[in-house]
This record gives sequence, structure tokens and C-alpha cells, in this order.
Amino acid sequence: MTHPAIPVTLSTASVYPRRAAFAFESAAEIGFDGVEVMVWSDPATQDPNALSKLAADTGMPIRSIHAPTLLVSQRVWGRSPADKLARAVDMAGELGARTVVVHPPFRWQYRYARSFEEQVRELNAGGPVTVAVENMYPWRPHSRLDRELKAYLPGWDPMEHGYDAVTLDLSHAAVAQQDGLDLLREFGDRLRHVHLADGTFNARDEHLVPGRGDMHCDKVLTELAHSGFDGDVVLEISTRKAYDAHERHTDLVAGLEFARSYLAPEPVPYTPPPPEHRHRPTDAWEPEHPGTSSV
Repeated sequence: MTHPAIPVTLSTASVYPRRAAFAFESAAEIGFDGVEVMVWSDPATQDPNALSKLAADTGMPIRSIHAPTLLVSQRVWGRSPADKLARAVDMAGELGARTVVVHPPFRWQYRYARSFEEQVRELNAGGPVTVAVENMYPWRPHSRLDRELKAYLPGWDPMEHGYDAVTLDLSHAAVAQQDGLDLLREFGDRLRHVHLADGTFNARDEHLVPGRGDMHCDKVLTELAHSGFDGDVVLEISTRKAYDAHERHTDLVAGLEFARSYLAPEPVPYTPPPPEHRHRPTDAWEPEHPGTSSV
């Protein structure tokens, strides 16, 4: 049985610290199927009119929105994370995006955490936009990697909660020392969205180009292609340490080539070229949190 091609889109986070306009232009030039917008301090990511213009000018549809629920976006759209999630869903509907990605609440967001699962259920029941909760990972002190800090409520692992829809992030799975294939199978029909990036099973959320880490991204993509998965695969890598536009462009091309190679009905072996920059990137969109890994 032949399944429709799975769309491969580009997260605007993949070009950080460049802004959303650069991500849309890069996605169009390289040949992605659309864009995921990470809502944060870049004013264009907060404005549906600006985003609509970027999509029209580049021909890149906005297929998903990442709600501003990271540490670096705590002040975007106000202080209430519940209101920000609802606003992200409204903006997704206005822009024709079908998925909103959200992180689980931080443990200090007590009120939000108490109603989070109920809010997600209500939003998913209320319209065409799917809220897909992302798998995270335990925070570990640098000096005690065998110790976990409770950073999220109700928890970092969607397998322990009854969300109707989840996002699988392979870089996060690497930090949590989880197997991507196992997660894919455990999530089953709840899996609606995939963030494609690699990692090396250490305490840092690396977001490497797929194929440069230990997560067997090729096997995950091949199984997705054969499973009838009807969501998006979003390239969400870190290019923060790229020295220039050429190096960033090379990593984005390698990520798309990798995804298309293993999502094909008959996978085509592909190994990304070695990075042109001399050091692996650390996490692209969260500051170093005192006493923990990057988040």
C-alpha cells in the first residue's frame, strides 16, 4: 500500500538567531513543504498579518505553530500561559495551520498545570486545530547527572499522561535517554507531529542535523513512512553556531535531504556531510539554566 508523501517543513527556530523572514525565504529556496512558526521575541512571529504576508510572498504555507511556552518566551503575549496557548490556537486557525505544539507546564506554573490537561482536551474538541503536547526530558545538574530535577507538571513524559495528541521530538528523547522507535510505537495513533533532530544521549538538548547523532533518525522516518502517519515532519535543528549563511544553508539542505531520503516509499541511504563548523551546537533557543542542562 502506498501512502501519501509526508510533508517536511522547516521550523523558524532552525535559523536562530536569524528571524522568521529568513526562515521563510530559506524554506522556499531549499524546497521545504512549509514552515512551523516558533512564537517568541521576533515581532513577526507574534503577528498573524505579518506571517500571512511572509507565507504569501514566499509561497510557503504555515502548517504549524509552536506556542510561546519556553523559558525565553515567558513574556511573549503576557504572563498567562493558558491564555498564550489559546491565542496560539486562534492564530493557527486564522493562518490555516493545523497543529499547535506546546510544552508541558513548568512546575512553578501551578495554576496552569492544574488545568493543563483539561484545557488541551477542550481546545482539541473545539475546532480543526490539533494541540500536540511535546515530549520533554528531566533536568539534571551538571555535577550529578544521575539526579533528576522535577521541572515539569504534570510531567515531562507524555506516555504517562492521557493526551489525545502528542509531538515526538527526537532531540528531547536523546536527552531523556529514550529510544525514538519505542516512543513512536508507544504513542501510536496519538502521534500527530514530529520534530526531526538528532542527539547523542547526553545532558544537552543538541538539535543536531539528523544522521549526526545516536537516535537512528533513519529508522524512525522509515517506520513513519510505512505506518500511514498523516502529520508533518518538522526539521528543528540548531544552526546557532554556524559561522555564516553558507554553513546554515548547508545544514538545512542536509536535514531536508535526510528526511526526504528516508520518508520515500523505498528509502534511499543518505549520510549528511560533516558539519563545516568546528563545534557542535548547544541548544538554540533556551538559555543555560543554573544548575541544569540546557532546556
